[in-house]
Amino acid sequence: MNEDQSVIDPQKLDRLAEVAVKVGLNLQKGQDLVLTSPLAALPLVRRIAYHAYKAGAGVVTPIFSDEEMTLCRFKDAHEKSFDKAASWLYEGMARAYANGAARLAIAGDNPSLLANEDPAKVSRVNKATSLAYQPALEKIAGFDINWNIVSYPNPSWAAVVFPDLPIIKATKKLADAIFAASRVDKPDAIGAWKDHNANLKKHAKWLNDQRFSALHYSGPGTDLTIGLADGHEWQGGASKAKNGVICNPNIPTEEVFTTPHAHRVEGHVSSTKPLSYQGTLIDNIKVRFEKGRIVEAHASKGEKVLQQILDTDEGARHLGEVALVPNSSPISASGLLFYNTLFDENAACHIALGQCYSKCFLRGAALSKEQIEKQGGNKSLIHIDWMIGSGEIDIDGITADGKKVPVFRKGEWA
Repeated sequence: MNEDQSVIDPQKLDRLAEVAVKVGLNLQKGQDLVLTSPLAALPLVRRIAYHAYKAGAGVVTPIFSDEEMTLCRFKDAHEKSFDKAASWLYEGMARAYANGAARLAIAGDNPSLLANEDPAKVSRVNKATSLAYQPALEKIAGFDINWNIVSYPNPSWAAVVFPDLPIIKATKKLADAIFAASRVDKPDAIGAWKDHNANLKKHAKWLNDQRFSALHYSGPGTDLTIGLADGHEWQGGASKAKNGVICNPNIPTEEVFTTPHAHRVEGHVSSTKPLSYQGTLIDNIKVRFEKGRIVEAHASKGEKVLQQILDTDEGARHLGEVALVPNSSPISASGLLFYNTLFDENAACHIALGQCYSKCFLRGAALSKEQIEKQGGNKSLIHIDWMIGSGEIDIDGITADGKKVPVFRKGEWA
């Protein structure tokens, strides 16, 4: 047994696998599953395969990545390699989704893996991969299928989160934090998720009943008005995919979210937590919007990478998501920076640069790409969340007639 396996509670790991299959995916009998994972997460992959087949899965197909092989490319590959991606793989994944397969991703790579590599090469690889991934991403972002992301406490990730601890203790602490945030530290994890989903639905219903035309954020370094897309719909917790399956795409999740109008964002905003992106920590982000577009952007750390992100395509300078998370969320209360957006975005209210979710529109499943764009939905190769909420941020909803309604006060639901 590997040392990292010996400090990871096997019962809770098994619960996480069961929750991923039964709550995250709600995998259907006979449904195939495409699973991507770091090689280090093999213990979790095996438990997921067990629960998937027990639930009646057709075929479970794992696709692994490896940190050492990733670094080999940046150290030894031919120059033209950095503009290539395995398009055949993503086309195959898209075909699998079109044929009814579910998709599960296990996160857990070292967030600093590429920190010492050439940022230009990292940017080229990311762009090539984003372009190649489009056929599969469209099925996921369009919520055509039931999909889910969970995380595994990879020791290389734990070393980044807890740099002052021995690797065994760091891995155990990260494992415990993941299990708590994913609600599998409770004996009845599936029941806990049922209650949590009901609470998120309550907040989403209230927001949908209000039919706000915009949200106004105010606080230190922030005076921002985010117009909401025409016909937007707030979502939170479990949602129904276009294939009719109700699933929880993100585990953990503490957010309710919707689609902003790509051309109706005005003002300035400052990040409240660092953004870890492809091995680079981008901190103290400050941006200014005019007519929905970022026209000025700065960061105290990682500004060059931030500018490269914004130059990905025209849509990268516009918003594709706005999400509300109370400052008292369990992930925020942990006081940890996970260097992983799946967790860090659930510690604070956040916005996302880039691609919108079509499911965040009334009758979104029936809307064409052209109609989504007409109603204010943004299109881009990227979707990158970063945190703008804290215990000092107030948020007001603005109605169509200009009335202001308190939504958040000092980081909490009003």
